[in-house]
Amino acid sequence: MSTAMLVVPMLDIIAKILSKDFPVFQISWARFFFHTLWLLPVLYWSKLRWWEMPKNPGVQLFRSIMLTLATVLFFTAISSNPIPNALTLLFVSPLVVASIAPFVLGERFDLSMALGVLIGFVGVVIVLQPNTDEFRPTLLYAFAAGICYALYIVTTKKLSERSNPLVTLFYTAAVGTVVLAPVALEGWVMPNVESGLLMAAMGLVAAIAHFLIVKAFEFASASELSPFNYFEIVGAIVLSYLVFDFFPEQEAIYGMIIIIISGMIVSWRAIKVNNKEDDRSGSKVERL
Repeated sequence: MSTAMLVVPMLDIIAKILSKDFPVFQISWARFFFHTLWLLPVLYWSKLRWWEMPKNPGVQLFRSIMLTLATVLFFTAISSNPIPNALTLLFVSPLVVASIAPFVLGERFDLSMALGVLIGFVGVVIVLQPNTDEFRPTLLYAFAAGICYALYIVTTKKLSERSNPLVTLFYTAAVGTVVLAPVALEGWVMPNVESGLLMAAMGLVAAIAHFLIVKAFEFASASELSPFNYFEIVGAIVLSYLVFDFFPEQEAIYGMIIIIISGMIVSWRAIKVNNKEDDRSGSKVERL
């Protein structure tokens, strides 16, 4: 998960570069289209029957649509905002995951987690600065993307117990390609060789990062893994400074720190609670 989060910022950097010349829907479509192309030889080499109807098709479809929406919303946000600022608001996803995981995945949620979630949303308000001249309404796209991404994370965990990660990854990319194709074609701008290579690289980065995410969920709970998303901000800040000469303002950094601390509180508590549950389960087995 940590490695995936250090890879993902390269995808965002490429998307922001392309947003100067191409519509967001076309960039989003290219991300999923090339993601699909990169996976096909891997699926063939692995001898997986990817053309058959997947297990849990409804969950697969919902997961894919959530990632598609998150991608379009986030690419829209970074087209007119600095990546680190938008990424900070995307980081509401671990807090949302912690809130809904008990209902969808049967994971525990207690007062400490609730406190962490509330602290996190204070950080969101600080980053948005809604009562100042610095407020940018387009940053709300990143906030909405965070909610969609949280739903993607939860359904990824649900599928990780039942589906091959490569097949899950393929259907995610294929659905995004099909769903976005009509709107991408409507405002299509013909790319040159350089732009085409950037789009292909974007798909490769996405395929690698999301494969690592799916694999991570085979070994840990959604609440435990979600805060590892914060590693992404390190790569995003470094790359944004190197490529766009941008460094976050003081208020954004304060909000970022608050959101990260809240996520760590939620993660720490989730690990502690889940370990207790495992110990209890083990004790019951031993007694039987």
